[in-house]
Amino acid sequence: MPQGQHSRIPVLALAADVVAVVVFAAAGRASHAETGGLFGLLGTAAPFLVGLAAAWATPWVRIRPASLTAGAVALAGTAVLGLALRAAFTGRLPLSFAIVAMVSLAVLLLGWRGLAAVVSRVAARRSDRALG
Repeated sequence: MPQGQHSRIPVLALAADVVAVVVFAAAGRASHAETGGLFGLLGTAAPFLVGLAAAWATPWVRIRPASLTAGAVALAGTAVLGLALRAAFTGRLPLSFAIVAMVSLAVLLLGWRGLAAVVSRVAARRSDRALG
């Protein structure tokens, strides 16, 4: 892989994770017809973004950020810390919300990584065929 592409992977992976968390927050707000615009969205996403930042501070995410292992660590940090912070600020944490949050974040944070792995394998096979 050319050097320039390799150095962009962490930045792109972080951006994809941040987008995933914001999409999660936006979808949740939309499903409950919540208002508040950008500040409301940021308020909803903030605890989960803090959890994501904590996950990204670990070597498991930083070393291979597009791996499924990194996705699992990102999911754990985002969901566990995000839900804990949300509960601390709101004073409640309905089990149904925790389950939906875990499943939604899993689909988003692991989903793009799984898709990237498939695309990478297909591209590698095509490259091998072209060279061989």
